[in-house]
Amino acid sequence: MAFDRSATGLMHSTFHLVPRDTWLAREAGVLPAEPYVAASLVTEGFVHCTDGLDELGPTFDRHYSSDPAAFFALTIDLDALDVPWRFDAPGSPYPHIYGPIIRSAILYCSRVDRTPDGRFAGLEPVSEHS
Repeated sequence: MAFDRSATGLMHSTFHLVPRDTWLAREAGVLPAEPYVAASLVTEGFVHCTDGLDELGPTFDRHYSSDPAAFFALTIDLDALDVPWRFDAPGSPYPHIYGPIIRSAILYCSRVDRTPDGRFAGLEPVSEHS
């Protein structure tokens, strides 16, 4: 588990990419307090995340630039989670979350803006969750 920064006013936030339709369907079909269970939690045992906007673009391009689906980026406060998380590769910007993500740990939902060829162009806030 990570160092708890809440007492200092600092937080460790990270991004999680999710197809827009997956997120909207999830939001329409569950109780507001129900934790978010990413597909990779079921298939791989953890939720993939990326630290920093500078890393998010290359991550998106590597995995999703050829996918025509619209995407959201969830901003997650790792220190607010009630499940373990860690960097499995020391020094990497890719934390893994080992359980469902409680609603109060999801700070923002942002639309991923794309270039005409599908690459990452930035984030546009859609909603604030906390």
